[in-house]
Amino acid sequence: MTIERLPQKHYPKAEIGRRGMALGLDFLGVWLVSSLLGGGDIGIQFVQILVFIILWLVLRVLVVYNNQGQSLGRWAFDLKVLEVEDGEIMGRIPDLLSLVKRETIIGLGALLVSIALSNIRANPTAILLVLPLAIDCGTALSDAQMRQALHDRYCGTFIVSSRRGYSLDIKIKRLVENMRQNVRR
Repeated sequence: MTIERLPQKHYPKAEIGRRGMALGLDFLGVWLVSSLLGGGDIGIQFVQILVFIILWLVLRVLVVYNNQGQSLGRWAFDLKVLEVEDGEIMGRIPDLLSLVKRETIIGLGALLVSIALSNIRANPTAILLVLPLAIDCGTALSDAQMRQALHDRYCGTFIVSSRRGYSLDIKIKRLVENMRQNVRR
């Protein structure tokens, strides 16, 4: 009797643009709520940071864990996070610890972007706080095979396209095309 290896199920890779838009939508929602709770003073607001961290973990860990690997942004752009083991996609959502590690890494970069946006008027060099997130997510551009960012490689996760969701990117493309046709008339 021989053990035969089953071929791996094919999962479509998520495009970098859609991943960025999904992350941006999640970030925008968390940042808007946390900035409403922050004071009008320039500088680092500890209440705002605490609210940002809590909302980020709720949206990107608890919602993902209970919603088949999709956060609000990933649902809107038809994406899903799955587990990778030994270079093979396992087809299941990561465990809670992997999601917490993954979102802590990317959440720290998002928090730095939030601080940069809050302080850009008083200190233009705050834009440098965007670099950690750009470096982390930019590594997905150099990985042609798996398109994994640093946080994905470290935590053993992979972003794939899914069938379930709102398809916001497709709806925006249709809206833009309709607007172009109306302008041409």
